[in-house]
Formats: sequence, structure tokens, C-alpha cells
Amino acid sequence: MRSEAGLRYAIPSRIYRVEELIQRSRFITTAAHAPDANAANAFVDSVRENFPDATHNCWAFVAGPPGSTAHIGMSDDGEPHGTAGRPMLTVLLHSGVGEIVTVCTRYFGGVKLGTGGLSRAYADGVKLLLETLPTEVRIERVQVSVRVGYPHVESLQRLLDDLEVVVEHEDYGERVRYQIAVPTARVETLKERVAELTAGEGAVE
Repeated sequence: MRSEAGLRYAIPSRIYRVEELIQRSRFITTAAHAPDANAANAFVDSVRENFPDATHNCWAFVAGPPGSTAHIGMSDDGEPHGTAGRPMLTVLLHSGVGEIVTVCTRYFGGVKLGTGGLSRAYADGVKLLLETLPTEVRIERVQVSVRVGYPHVESLQRLLDDLEVVVEHEDYGERVRYQIAVPTARVETLKERVAELTAGEGAVE
């Protein structure tokens, strides 16, 4: 079973961009949140539209937890094979940031960098961006339902706060029913604590 640390990780909190000039070529690196491959590809398309006159729009994404290769993508976009997308992806996979897409836009300045120089330039663009990238914590959650009697509502609400639970829906009928999103690593704790609070009367489904 994965540790709780593996279920919470940094993701980009907004679209972010840095720029540098290398041997007269302009490199503009842009990042965004990419929860899945479709979101990553849509962002790449939007950057292409913003810089339609660029020489290259190279890109890489990790659409999952940090270091996960289950949903990745990359493109050299016309640069020599292996000199752009791969170096960018390598930096992303070791960054500790998940669900991220980066596009490095290049305006050629007339000086050829060579394959080694290109690889360094594209990797360094992503490194530069990551140094100041605004992030937020993503917590993996599962949806469950909790039912308790009215006398236990106040103590249950305190428990939900303690466990960083998000309440998505409340239903006040004969008993109180909460539809909630619980951090995956805390589901068992929730079940145990609800049983304790309600002397076994409450139900977690």
C-alpha cells in the first residue's frame, strides 16, 4: 500500500511562464496543470496558437503523480530527434511536481546551438521555470457516504475537519447523511473514528 506521502503532491496552481535568451535564440517556457493527457494536449495547442510564428513549440508532460511514467508525452517539434522533448521530460520526472505540462517556445536567433547545446537549453528552460513555479498540494481522495444520528453531528463535523475531508452533499432525513471526499490514506481512520464516536451506530459506506 502506498504511504500517505505518496498520495499528496505538488501540482501547478496556475499557468506560469519564464523566458531567457541563449545565443540570440529566445526560449519561452510555459507550464500548466495537466490532470490528464487530454488537458496536456489542449494546453500545448493553446500555446501554439499564442506563438504561431515561433520556430518551434517543443513540449513534455507528466499527467499523473511525480515520477510516474503511466501518462507521459513529449515532442521535439522539428528540432533534432531527442534534443527537446526528452530532456524536458527528464527534468519533469525528477522535479517532485505532478500533473504538469510544459511547452518551450523557441524563436531562432541565427546561431546554431548543436545537439548538446539544444538539449541543455530545453532542459534548463524547464529547470528555470520550476525554480519559481507556483504550486498547490493535491490530495488523492475517494468518495464515501457517512450516516449518523443527530446527536453525533457536531462531533462528526469536527472529525471531518481533522481528517481534511471535503463535504460534497448533506442530507437531513431520519438520520444525517454526508456524501464526502476523504483522503485515500485516511479512509480506515474515518471508519474507526466514526464507530468510536457513535458507539457503532454510525455507518461509513
